Amino acid sequence: MNKSELIEALAKEKDLPLKKAEEVVNTVFGDMETALVNGERVEIRGLGSFKVKNYDGYKGRNPKTGEIINVSRKTLPFFKVGKELKERVDIT
Repeated sequence: MNKSELIEALAKEKDLPLKKAEEVVNTVFGDMETALVNGERVEIRGLGSFKVKNYDGYKGRNPKTGEIINVSRKTLPFFKVGKELKERVDIT
């Protein structure tokens, strides 16, 4: 499912105009983004949690040439799946 499909599903489920559903989805995602940019953790019960992780720089290797390169430190969003979702997806 992509963002436009989510908007359409919300509009259909809650009998909303597409513009209003788009506004709701954009507001939720925007607030989540703002929280992550501010270093906060975002938890959605039953789904999982998002947080920002800092990774130190390291020396890597270009697999094509074998050349040693410096990989700079970076800050990236990280998603950890929740227990409930993990159990629902793993139906084996």
